[in-house]
Amino acid sequence: MAERGTRQLWCAIAALTVVAVGGLVVTNPGKREFEDFAGHRLSALLDEELCQRSAMPLLLQLVIQNCSEMVRAQQQTLGQVARDHSRRLNLGVASLYTTQFGGQQLLGQWKLPQYRITTLALAGQFVVLQTSSQP
Repeated sequence: MAERGTRQLWCAIAALTVVAVGGLVVTNPGKREFEDFAGHRLSALLDEELCQRSAMPLLLQLVIQNCSEMVRAQQQTLGQVARDHSRRLNLGVASLYTTQFGGQQLLGQWKLPQYRITTLALAGQFVVLQTSSQP
């Protein structure tokens, strides 16, 4: 009798495990969801770096009247850039995205900051694990 109860317990545990793993596989965010997440995150990051800290050259600050609005308007494009500069390690139940971009020269001596971001995608959510930037 105890053997039957133990077998039922193990069957229940196995069934719950299969359901949990299946749920994680189904909710593992894909590239489109990553693109949306990254566009939002990068527009906020660039707004802070370029607009709020006034990292732009003075000449550009005079030409660009509303830097924050301009950066926010590029959210979709930034998401596409992030997607194009990311590697995805699909683990089935989760994905690990590594994004590297920046460092390009603009307008003579002004150089875009270089960014490296590692993001975990799990259960429909994104968690930034590590960020680094170089001016």
